[in-house]
Amino acid sequence: MGEHKEVICHLKLRGLFIVLVCVVAAVVLSHVWVVRWDMTDDKHYSLSEASKALLRQTDAPIEVTVLLGGDLNAGFRRLQKATEETLEEMAVYGDIRVNDEMTALLNDKRMDSLALSPIIIHEREQNGKTAQTKVYPYALMRYKGKKAVVTLLKNTRGLSGEENLNASIEQLEFAFSEALHLLLQTATPRIAILEGHNEPDEAHTYDLMTALSKYFQVDRGSIVPSQPAFRDEPEEIDVHLLDGYQAIIIAAPQTAFNDVERFVIDQYIMRGGTVLWAIDGVRFSEQVLQTEGFTPIIPLDLGLTEMLFRYGIRITPALVQDIQCLPIPVNVSPNPEQPNLQPMPWTFAPLLLTSQGSPITRNMGQVMSTFVSPVEAVGGDDGIEKRVLLATSTASRVTATPGKVDLNDMQPDMQEFKYQYVPVAVSLEGVFPSAYAHRMVPDGIATNEPIRKESTPTRQVVIASGSVLLNETQKGQILPMGYDRYSGMQFSNRDMIVNALLWLTDEEGLIGLREKNVVLRLLNDKRAHEERLRVQLISTICPIAILALIGGIVFIARKRKFERV
Repeated sequence: MGEHKEVICHLKLRGLFIVLVCVVAAVVLSHVWVVRWDMTDDKHYSLSEASKALLRQTDAPIEVTVLLGGDLNAGFRRLQKATEETLEEMAVYGDIRVNDEMTALLNDKRMDSLALSPIIIHEREQNGKTAQTKVYPYALMRYKGKKAVVTLLKNTRGLSGEENLNASIEQLEFAFSEALHLLLQTATPRIAILEGHNEPDEAHTYDLMTALSKYFQVDRGSIVPSQPAFRDEPEEIDVHLLDGYQAIIIAAPQTAFNDVERFVIDQYIMRGGTVLWAIDGVRFSEQVLQTEGFTPIIPLDLGLTEMLFRYGIRITPALVQDIQCLPIPVNVSPNPEQPNLQPMPWTFAPLLLTSQGSPITRNMGQVMSTFVSPVEAVGGDDGIEKRVLLATSTASRVTATPGKVDLNDMQPDMQEFKYQYVPVAVSLEGVFPSAYAHRMVPDGIATNEPIRKESTPTRQVVIASGSVLLNETQKGQILPMGYDRYSGMQFSNRDMIVNALLWLTDEEGLIGLREKNVVLRLLNDKRAHEERLRVQLISTICPIAILALIGGIVFIARKRKFERV
């Protein structure tokens, strides 16, 4: 009997030892091998492969200081919690260290040196008074002595507070990954703005270059240089002239491209180069419009129609008008000595809608434009993916050329605005056929290579108006791109153009993170208010009642059991 008890005791100790070893092994393995399952429908807690690959490239700690803190309302606390969760997920794949410098930074004048503007939140307290809270929706990332600022809040004009917060949560992974990508860069990629065709001067593209200089080295220049007067023969152009650039921008040219320039651009695309086309479909004169009150409009022939047609797109030589447009000041006084300027809708300056189906324009507000032409996809099922980026509203019309724009015609007939969602900007992705597939190499090209008849997979963006990427000037001052000086409103032109260039040059797939979708699940405020008492009673009484019922059942069962005994 004693031996039997000794064996049982030995087995118990052995089993306890095995359990203890398994627990210790599980603890050790949990630090070495991390297993995570994201059970949410929208994969809210999952990082993309692009972000994971970026984090695996790091070989030093990444310090992150989140400035979003303090006494926040429910919406900003949700953004703060989502930020913490994103950083926790990133810490699984990289050495992310979140420090607690926030209080020191917020109370220090260094905030001014960082050029970080706070957000003022106005809230009504229970006593009816209005309180103001200053919030800094930013995070600072440091890696190997380099620093980047991450903007956590995307404040898009036209969206509600909840929609902006939800859009900001959707973009958190992209915001942190984009900042880390900049910190990891050892060489700045180059892009070029082509000149030589009466494009707007540097003053009107200054904000474009400023916005892009955060990500790229921006060069300007012509494909065909001006020839010295003493040279009889023109200089031959190297077909690889543009190969050092990740993207080129063609911004509002006014004169035609010659055969040499078209060939260089075409073969650049065939070798995988990317292009942002921002070109007008019609010729007009703003100077004549301002002095005479009207301007004729005729098709603008840049010599690019055949090329773009081969790539799957056509810019119609016409102008779109839209009821949803910018106002301009018009003198309505009959006395020229006493002008009376009143804002009137200018239908030739449509406020363009942005597509939610593209990472370039997702969660973006309206884009300002003037004198825009329609774009049309051609080529049928050619294997090129075409996505609409910008379109007019539900009340538009198209003015054909030749025609005229008249300031005296400021009272549009609503019956004529019968078109809806006219596309004016499109992204193209795929394998493009060459416009020179069945032609000879033009004279003036220095190459012994055969013509490439088909491109490697690449991308293009076509915008049927140069105004989208230009900025205005006022009394010698540069105004931001997308800023309307008459209404004082800022539109999303800057973000749209920057995203377009990031999409064109995106080799890691980071821009695709902007397509992440977090479902906004909002309470019905009216129903919540009406059923508040009932919900409170149910949530308070039901748990107590369930516990009482379980206790009663246990009591009766035990009583019957012991009564039988």
